[in-house]
Amino acid sequence: MIDRRRLIRFVVAAGPLLAAGLLSSASLAQQSFQRFFPLLVELPGWKGGKPDGAAVEIPGASMLTATREYRRGEARLDAQVIIGAAAQGALAAIQPGVKFETSEGRMSTTTVDGLQIMRTFNISDKSGAVVVALGPSAMFNLAFNGVGEDEVLELAKKFNWKGMQAALPK
Repeated sequence: MIDRRRLIRFVVAAGPLLAAGLLSSASLAQQSFQRFFPLLVELPGWKGGKPDGAAVEIPGASMLTATREYRRGEARLDAQVIIGAAAQGALAAIQPGVKFETSEGRMSTTTVDGLQIMRTFNISDKSGAVVVALGPSAMFNLAFNGVGEDEVLELAKKFNWKGMQAALPK
């Protein structure tokens, strides 16, 4: 079932970018979010929820998401494939070689398996995200809470990033 609050936040946050028409709606209209469900894999030791998704069409632009939640005790992962203006905006932050650290957390960018990634980590609650640039307006995001920084990168690598790239609209 689609989390309506998440969808509303998603649309509101991306509204200005959508209005700018940064992505052709025709390209996403040909691509259904269900295509990404098999790529939101089972993770050993984790209970995966049912994959869900959304396709949003606004004149001049479109956005698509495929999501799946995972739980292990109190720990949580949210895996998402995001295509469209929201991804394009988030990917603007991924510049090669960026790294900073404070007493509260850290952020770094690097290349893994030929793809640019950004890792964020909030020390106090072991939360953050691994963001993988799949294309200029497509990304894989693994948000986490209650998981160690190194473990989450290994979990993110269990997803087939190259397969996600291959499933992107042409």
